[in-house]
Amino acid sequence: MKKAVVLIGGKQYLASEKETLRVDLLPAGTKELETGALLVIDGDKTTVGTPEVAGVKVKAKVVEEEVKGEKVRVIRYHSKKRVHKETGHRQKYSLIEIVSIK
Repeated sequence: MKKAVVLIGGKQYLASEKETLRVDLLPAGTKELETGALLVIDGDKTTVGTPEVAGVKVKAKVVEEEVKGEKVRVIRYHSKKRVHKETGHRQKYSLIEIVSIK
């Protein structure tokens, strides 16, 4: 089974074929991605690129454009002042499926 390290949105992901990845939110209207691979693992053979492996392309399709992550709660507290403030945040992600590594 082929695996590849790809760079999407400034972050590196280890991807294999037919795998679904949750990546940072992609621009609206993006249906397909095609990117190079920084590293390719094919069985016992490992190829490292400088910066990308020549001739290797990773194709992916967008399954869902916008998915919300888990809620993160942030609490600010001042001791002895009886002051606290609670806020929350939900990061937005895109789901992509790796179609092929060639």
